[in-house]
Amino acid sequence: MNKRLSLLLALCLIFSFALVNAASATDITLWTYPVGNWGNAEAVQVLIDKFNEVYPDIHVTVELLDYTNGDDQVNTAIEGGQAPDIIFEGPERLVANWGAKGLMVDLADLWAADYAKEIYPAIESACHNAEGAYYEFPVCMTAHNMAINYDLFKAADALQYIDEENHTWTTDGFINAVKALYDYGQENVGAVYCSGQGGDQGTRALINNLYGGTFTNPEHTAYTADSEENIKALELLQSLEGINFDPSINGGEEIQLFCNETLGMAFCWNVAQEKTHAAAGDVEFEIFPMAFPSNGEPKLQGGIWGFGIFDNGDAARIEAAKTFVKFMTEDNDIYADAVTTSSYWPVRELEGIYAGDDIMTEYGMFMKYMGDYYQVTKGWAQARTEWWNMLQRIGAGGNVADEVKVFVENANAAAAQ
Repeated sequence: MNKRLSLLLALCLIFSFALVNAASATDITLWTYPVGNWGNAEAVQVLIDKFNEVYPDIHVTVELLDYTNGDDQVNTAIEGGQAPDIIFEGPERLVANWGAKGLMVDLADLWAADYAKEIYPAIESACHNAEGAYYEFPVCMTAHNMAINYDLFKAADALQYIDEENHTWTTDGFINAVKALYDYGQENVGAVYCSGQGGDQGTRALINNLYGGTFTNPEHTAYTADSEENIKALELLQSLEGINFDPSINGGEEIQLFCNETLGMAFCWNVAQEKTHAAAGDVEFEIFPMAFPSNGEPKLQGGIWGFGIFDNGDAARIEAAKTFVKFMTEDNDIYADAVTTSSYWPVRELEGIYAGDDIMTEYGMFMKYMGDYYQVTKGWAQARTEWWNMLQRIGAGGNVADEVKVFVENANAAAAQ
């Protein structure tokens, strides 16, 4: 009888333990846009497996998104009450879109951790709204730069106008280099591409850096492209022989023209372009990455990517999602894996992350020039359209002051809605 009772008690304990475990398990979903290998199922699973070694009772289901249909998928899920628990993207969507609509969880408690205080200020400021609600916890970043045809610059005796050690140049250096290349016979030195918004971070950075202009105010509440500095920059580009406003191409097409040596420089460039075109073997000259010309420290446009959590009304799932975010970003070793999976750079100091990778080390120097992340300003989608429309009108001979006034009026009208 005692043996039977003991067996029965043991079975009851096992059954109870199984019920407790089943009750404590939490299922969450992670949807990720294709940020480097965060768009690769196998690479993401490696990270999830490490997470489950520590948290076996949090089950993570992954959905890979693309930039063609991803927004539609997310919006459809939101409308159907089936939004993902965690989403991996940037502030334009997490803060300025879904966060502004009240759909996201405020992650202020994660930002209160000591390691979060090490995140670069320019990144931190992009992850919260004007009221201080944090809708993104960042993982990685990049800074978009430009590039020159080093061989052409050498042949045209234009290397004297750049700082090769720091990959920087002044506005006068840029003007003189364009003239040197044009006089050498390079009729198309650079193109202010404007067929659409593709690659528009390059044209914005070029124009803002030349004389120190800004695209928005620091509070990200108004567009300021009609400043004297920006007007002066646009008038310069409009007048420079060798710089052509081209309404027939976008940033991607400009890159192709640079790679086939039709253009002597590219304004739409970053490390991904270097790796892609170098690997393809379709470039027969030395690519030399550069910061945009500036009379002070250059301020580059960048990308920020990280985690947001949708408020699905389930406290257990929200807590599990926060546990996942903290796991991926706190410990330096795991965090380094999360960053390298993105193929970009960390948002806080993390030495040696790309040791032995010459290209990543070279492009890493541009991260210190990351400028204000103003893409969270209201009316952003309309402002991008107004921007390339403005460049087309200026390229067709429009008065710069008049055209930037139209841009600002229309962009600020969109921001006010």
